[in-house]
Parts: sequence; C-alpha cells; structure tokens
Amino acid sequence: MAQTPDPEKHKYVSSKAALFEESVIRKMTQVCLQHGGVNLAQGFPDFPTPPEIQEACIKAIRDGHNQYARTWGAPSMVEALAEKMLWFQGMRIDPGSEVTICCGTTEAMIASLLATIDPGDEVIVTSPFYENYGADTILCGAVPRYVTLHPTPGGFEFDRDELAAAFTSRTRGIIVNTPNNPTGKVYSRDEHQFIADLCIRHDVLVFTDEIYEHILYDGRTHIAIATLPGMAERTITIGGLSKTYSVTGWRVAWAIAAPPITAAIRKVHDFLTVGAPHPMQVAGAAALRLPKSFYSDLARDYSRRRDMMWTGLKAASFTGHYPEGAYYIMCDVTPFLRAGEDDTAFALRLVKEAGVATVPGSSFYSPPLLGNRQIRFCFCKKDETLADAAIRLRQWTECNRP
Repeated sequence: MAQTPDPEKHKYVSSKAALFEESVIRKMTQVCLQHGGVNLAQGFPDFPTPPEIQEACIKAIRDGHNQYARTWGAPSMVEALAEKMLWFQGMRIDPGSEVTICCGTTEAMIASLLATIDPGDEVIVTSPFYENYGADTILCGAVPRYVTLHPTPGGFEFDRDELAAAFTSRTRGIIVNTPNNPTGKVYSRDEHQFIADLCIRHDVLVFTDEIYEHILYDGRTHIAIATLPGMAERTITIGGLSKTYSVTGWRVAWAIAAPPITAAIRKVHDFLTVGAPHPMQVAGAAALRLPKSFYSDLARDYSRRRDMMWTGLKAASFTGHYPEGAYYIMCDVTPFLRAGEDDTAFALRLVKEAGVATVPGSSFYSPPLLGNRQIRFCFCKKDETLADAAIRLRQWTECNRP
C-alpha cells in the first residue's frame, strides 16, 4: 500500500522504500498466530499438496536435481509449460526464447517490470489490486495510475471512460489480474478486447497475472489476453504453480513474452535471484502434465469451498460479492464498525474477539480510503477450517449483530 514519505525517515533508508509498507497480508498472518486464530487472511492452502506432485519433487531430489538449474528454466519445465499453454490457451510459445522461469509470480512481475519500465513511465493498475503491484511499480521508479474497479450488484467492474482516460503519452504498461485478487472478478472476452484495443492504440505493454487461471466458477473460462489479435508481441503472461497445484512454498512461476522482451526479463531475473529451485522445476514439469481431469476436479473442489464460505458468511450477517474466480470474498463491514473504527481496526478486533483473521480492504486500494469499509476472506482451506471459521463468526455476531 502506497503511503506519503515520512520526512523523519532514517537517513539510510531509500526514498523508494519509504513509499510503501510491508505486506499487510503477511502481517495479519502474524497477528493470527499471536491469537491462535483461524487464518483466512493469507492465500495459502492448509490441505496437502496432491501426492503425485509431492512424489515428483521427492524423486527429483533423489535423482540429483539439487544444483543450479539453467538460469532461465530447466529444460523439462519450459518444455512442459509450452505443451500446456498450447492445449490450454492455444498459445504456441518457443520454450527456448519466450519463457523465463522465476521464483514465484512476485518475482516474475518485478523482473518483467524492471526489464521494460523506465523511471518516469506510468503504469496503470486497477484498484483494488494485489498489494505487490503498487510497490513493484514504485521500485521501478515509475508512477502508478490507479483505475478503480467499482463494486456493483453483479460484481466489480471498471468504468470504460475512466480506464481510457488513464492512458497518457507516458503510459508504458497496464497490469491486469484475472481471475482477480482480491475481488474474485473474471475478465470477460469483451473486457479483454477493450483493454487490448487501448493498448494497441497507445502502444502499451500488458503485464497479465494469471496465477488463478484454473480456479473458475459457474462455467466461466479463462481468456489469456495474449491470444487476442495484435497482443502476443505486447503481452507478458505471468503464471505459476502456487495456486493451481497447492505449492505456494515452492516459488516456481513463469513469464512468457516475445523473444526481445524475454531476453531482457532473463537478464533482470538472473541478477535478482539467479534461478528458481531446480527440484521444484522438475516436479513442476510433472504437475503441468497432469491430465485435464485434474483441473476440472480442482474447480469443483474450490466451488464447494466457495459455497461453504459464502453460506458461513451469510449466516454470520456478512454481506459480500460472490466471486467468479480465485479464492477470496470481499465483504462490506460497515454495519459492524464502531464509531471512528476503520477496516484495519475492525480486522484486528475480529481476530482478537472472534479468532478469525482477514485482510483489511484498504491494503488493496489506492487511495486506501476506498477500501476502509471492506475486508477480504480467503477460502483455500480444508472443509474443517472453513466450518470452524463459520462457527466462530456466527458466535461472534450473536454478540455483535448489526
């Protein structure tokens, strides 16, 4: 979350570092641990990684894949990714010149931005947004221009006139995240086409974070904007293993782009992290080659979790936005707020009193005021965890009913 620089900051702290705070999401996890709460703040599963993926990693270690992999990606990993992108999105990519394997999508995004964005450039970011995007833009010396996703009865939507007006002569890129964290929005083909037309008209790059590409509900499909006419050469497609395969701790992801852009990303990636973990890449190749039934089962399981979380929230008098994808629900907590209380104070009170950790909505917005009456619930958890959270919330609201 961006903030005003502190004029009293320490003399050895950079101006860039003073422009944003540490992760609120990770901070709420620490608060949760202090109070022994149920962690619905940070987006990591508390259920096991599929056994076949675990075994693939153990085998990779035992087979000796324990030293540096090729800096920009182990051959097995990039080849498996090219195969998957072909059947999944119809994207024909050259694994030798158009892929960089990174240490998580967080590194993939900052490496891509550093490789293509210069100080003074502008980058459009839709708000609410995953908190790293604003900080990444600042670290590049660029200027983030935020365009609000407005809550509507049908979900979160951007105003097309507002988005078009955000493009200026200094705009170098736009960050798109679909399915979206934290809103659960899934961009339609028509919305993608509108964004693509603006990018072509203004000669702008798209940084598209597609980490939740397989977590979709109610028959929705994922559309990679790179597949639209004229977009392959101006899109950096970012994805990873973390969410689909329940391996958030492995830190293996990718950036797919045209060869000249990929060459620049690889240079930056090399000096940021050298390379992603070798055994996890070899195991990742096995994960990417799982049968298509794996993904339909994944969507079905998450659909059940979404509905469990939704039912539990409604029973506890919370109102929110039914997600189309990803595994988060944004709720308006206005009825629960005490005099002078904002989302952050409420989230801290909720974890202390109810034992359920969430994330304050303001951490996803710029300006933060736009989200100061919302909180985000995460439901990538075991059924027992979600049931426990539902009981805690219902018991809490019986004493604090709006």
